[in-house]
Amino acid sequence: MTTGTARTPHVPSQSHTAADTVGKLRQTFASGRTRSYEWRISQLRGIERLVDECESEIAAALSEDLGRVPSEAWLGDIASTKGEAVFARKKLRKWMRRRRQSLPLAQYPGRGWVQHEPLGVVLVIGPWNYPVYLALAPLVAAVSAGNCAVVKPSELAPATSALLTRLIPKYLDNDAIAVVEGDGSTTQELLAQGFDHAVFTGGTEIGKKIMAGAAPHLTPVTLELGGKSPAIVAKDADLDVAARRIAWVKFMNSGQTCIAPDYVLVERAVRDQFIEKITETVVRFRADSDASGMRIVNERQFDRLAGYIAETTGRAVLGGAADRATLSIEPTIIVDPSGEDAVMRDEIFGPILPILTVDTLEDAITFVTTRPKPLANYVFAKSRVTQRKLIDQISSGGAVINHVAMHCLVPQLPFGGVGASGMGAYHGQWGFEALSHGKAVLAKSFKPDLQLVYPPYTPRALKIMRKVF
Repeated sequence: MTTGTARTPHVPSQSHTAADTVGKLRQTFASGRTRSYEWRISQLRGIERLVDECESEIAAALSEDLGRVPSEAWLGDIASTKGEAVFARKKLRKWMRRRRQSLPLAQYPGRGWVQHEPLGVVLVIGPWNYPVYLALAPLVAAVSAGNCAVVKPSELAPATSALLTRLIPKYLDNDAIAVVEGDGSTTQELLAQGFDHAVFTGGTEIGKKIMAGAAPHLTPVTLELGGKSPAIVAKDADLDVAARRIAWVKFMNSGQTCIAPDYVLVERAVRDQFIEKITETVVRFRADSDASGMRIVNERQFDRLAGYIAETTGRAVLGGAADRATLSIEPTIIVDPSGEDAVMRDEIFGPILPILTVDTLEDAITFVTTRPKPLANYVFAKSRVTQRKLIDQISSGGAVINHVAMHCLVPQLPFGGVGASGMGAYHGQWGFEALSHGKAVLAKSFKPDLQLVYPPYTPRALKIMRKVF
């Protein structure tokens, strides 16, 4: 999902080693204080207060790191984080209840249930593109489940990292939740402490390093890794709506969104109409912007994206200009690049949208399914048969019909990838369960205590046991 290095990352010196930090959290967890409903609720309310009371500071940090405007800061990082915390707070008591399970006849008399227990100490490794939401949303899951946690913000968003380092101790339990700043070596040092679970949002290559660092301690991981998510526009789609929704999410945050549509597959019968509509839409959406280009996070990302535009075999029908002095790239639409172009091989993660023509929806399915599994699949069609066909035949982490990325904002739905786009899922109850241990409990009475189940076994006893068990 995210790659690259910062130009001048600010990495504050740590007053405590990773071992000291994790050791302190383990002591807190061992005390039992994080297990109570009251503690969990207090932390969720703290996260709500943090994003409510510090909205202007968060927006300023996001502007400094990413050039994000306040409206996008609110939508992408503040409202989304608060929504997760509020939903968890309202549902937590229900999630914490024992869940009774039926038993087979052979286990009567008895009772069975599943109880969810906190894992211990969880590591949250955040990315730079939505550095508040993608650090605090996993933290919502961690504290809902009654865990202690270390939050490791991205050094590629240094202003936001410094802000989280200052604000989290102010609003949350210092003895149970710690923030550790640093680069990739810091992440590996943390992983070497042997956490009970690690949640990582980032690129596939870094995700492999996270798994490797977690493996010696058998630390379970949840990986959200992005990928090339397609938007498929059928000939019966409402083209005006499709153009608006795809353009809105694709170019939000300068295209640096893991669940943004990476490219569009459109049926030939409506291709020209769709291209005209989405081009006009992007221009209209940018009408009040003072700058022609969109800010890219750093030089490495800029050079990568500018290279995609310069080397493509496709035709740029909008934008294409890049200014290295300001690290900005115009919103760019490229029509029919080769499937072998770098812009079609790699996750773009920037303000570039390839649009490819397909003759049939079967061609679209083949195109997507012969490539690594995407994080999301976006289908625009009126026909329910077409909708189901495109959803059912394409494997993806999630899917949305006639919109883009909105499933991420629904805490009742799991959010995660599949294959190269990630493993595991969180949000809402799914996050609570991912960061809990579902313990199976079977309660039996002392009587009756049938002697025939104990050795030595008679032929009659074995005959009865074969029928009962």
